[in-house]
Amino acid sequence: MDSPRNIALACALSMLAGYVDGIGYLHLGGLFVSFMSGNSTRMGVSLAAAEWPLAAQAFMLVVLFVIGAACGSLIVLGRGIHQQPRLLFAEAMLLVIAGLCHAFGFSAYAIAAIVLAMGLENAVFQIEGGGGLGVTYVTGALVKAGQLIAAALTGGARFAWLPNLLLWAALVAGSVLGALAYHWINLASVWFAAGFAFALCAFAALTVRR
Repeated sequence: MDSPRNIALACALSMLAGYVDGIGYLHLGGLFVSFMSGNSTRMGVSLAAAEWPLAAQAFMLVVLFVIGAACGSLIVLGRGIHQQPRLLFAEAMLLVIAGLCHAFGFSAYAIAAIVLAMGLENAVFQIEGGGGLGVTYVTGALVKAGQLIAAALTGGARFAWLPNLLLWAALVAGSVLGALAYHWINLASVWFAAGFAFALCAFAALTVRR
């Protein structure tokens, strides 16, 4: 979050994550495709209630997300300056696969592809050593915003908290759009996400050298 370009890209990715999470939440009846803390809590509650199928479903979503995150790391930690566009292209293709799976009646595989794409997305701002900025969940961003507000009140940078709050707002806006799109055309709404991901891939490619 050290430049207008990165702030814009991070907020766009957060909006994309909120969009598909809104779709996934409605389609899965309360589970998530990008918010794994929620799925982990749901898994624990389901285990306590002996709801084994629901617990297993939540667990599989977490596993797929971790696999996607690992694959994203393998892409961005390679050599060269085009890791971000490559990763975003891979994410867009996974969302295309999700759209095709739904079109041919394989909704479970569509959800799997979406979860992989969301895991992949979190590597866009990864740095060497494994750290970086998560863009499919905003708890960390809200904590950081609170800390920076406190810093601003005690003499620190006045508006350093704003980018983190924008990440949260972008995710909320995306989830609203995702819910509206799902009520309109069901899981086919993932095609809009794929198109947006391709647009972000082009943006990253055009701005990566600057």
